[in-house]
Amino acid sequence: MSKNRTDLTTRGAASGSVTRRTFLRSTALAAGGLIAAPAIMRHAALGSDDPILIGSLHDQSGAVGTSGVPMVRALELGIEEVNAAGGVLGRPLKLVHYDTQSNIQLYTQYAQQIALKDKVAVVHGGITSASREAIRPVFGRYKTLYFYNTLYEGGVCDRNVFSTGTTPAQTVEKLVPYALERWGKKVYILAADYNYGQITAKWMEKYTKDNGGEVLSVDFFPLDVTNFGSTISKIQQAKPDVVFSALVGGNHTAFYRQWAAAGLKGSIPIASTTFGLVNELAALEASESDGIISGYGYYEELTTPASTKFTGALKEKFPGIPYISELAACTYEGFHLWVEAAKKAQSIDRMKVTEALESGMSFDGPTGTVTIDHKTHHTVRNAFLAEAKEKLWSVVGSYPDQPPADTAAVCDLIANPRDTKQYVISL
Repeated sequence: MSKNRTDLTTRGAASGSVTRRTFLRSTALAAGGLIAAPAIMRHAALGSDDPILIGSLHDQSGAVGTSGVPMVRALELGIEEVNAAGGVLGRPLKLVHYDTQSNIQLYTQYAQQIALKDKVAVVHGGITSASREAIRPVFGRYKTLYFYNTLYEGGVCDRNVFSTGTTPAQTVEKLVPYALERWGKKVYILAADYNYGQITAKWMEKYTKDNGGEVLSVDFFPLDVTNFGSTISKIQQAKPDVVFSALVGGNHTAFYRQWAAAGLKGSIPIASTTFGLVNELAALEASESDGIISGYGYYEELTTPASTKFTGALKEKFPGIPYISELAACTYEGFHLWVEAAKKAQSIDRMKVTEALESGMSFDGPTGTVTIDHKTHHTVRNAFLAEAKEKLWSVVGSYPDQPPADTAAVCDLIANPRDTKQYVISL
């Protein structure tokens, strides 16, 4: 089947073994055909009229699909803006997107396809840390530059990866002392049972102890858990001053509803590193969410000119878009960092772009000024704390220009550029 830029091509999605592929385009690419290049051709061999392909692997359905939708919309907006300004190196950009459907097997399958068949110049993708770790080695093997634009547990040390989302050193390190000072020193931790939740829980424990607190218990939950009755009973018996939550996904939203139904919301407060990422403020009643504190690199409610311009453009282009969180903002900024690096390098070659990014590339985006840290391939960025009030976030703390790494997690790609490990905190 031939394809052109005006096609919306989908391969069936009846099961996880079937490929579902969508070519998304900017309105600036309304005319002309996509000339398929032989697999052996490199990007540099393409003609000046051929679009530069930007890869996207984001969940649009399943447990974390609500988080992925605004991330893809942010990429579409960025591509439209860049194309309207003349593209990159005189060439238009085109998005090649795969809906990974919250399925790790599909992440692995589509990562190989987007790297080997589509031969994109860069991939933006992954939401959960499990999805990132499924595709990171694929892109390393096939030498495809990878941007992970999601807040996460930190520690990935890989020269082929740029992580633009916040890390525990930027958010958890602020959230924990704020909660302990406001509510008390006894802590109960709930977290998703995979690498993000497990490692983030360790950071919560570290910062609790660093600030004179006591961790009463740490409980982990698979992503498909929806019944938290027995856990709520355990928390009641433990009598903590505060609950720290690193629960993940739409299923775990049930905890907050059950917590309020048990009558505990008014007596034991909650601070979370994840609440709001699957549009919980819209899904829950204000009586169920008011008072929850979170820590992120961005909130839609920020009123800076760059923030209001970004959210206004997204809402105008995509009416009904879910809450615009750090996930969308960092994806937009990650995309623009790649664009600025390609322009500086005067090339889309992976290593030339990498070196341009490592030069201290910055972008002024909706979250503020974001700067690539050469040593870690993460970003120096602003961080914020906010409290849920009447289904909106009210910012209660701002922390400018936060470095991405804690000294407890060591990554140095300047000294060790071949490193590909993820450094994990040990308590």
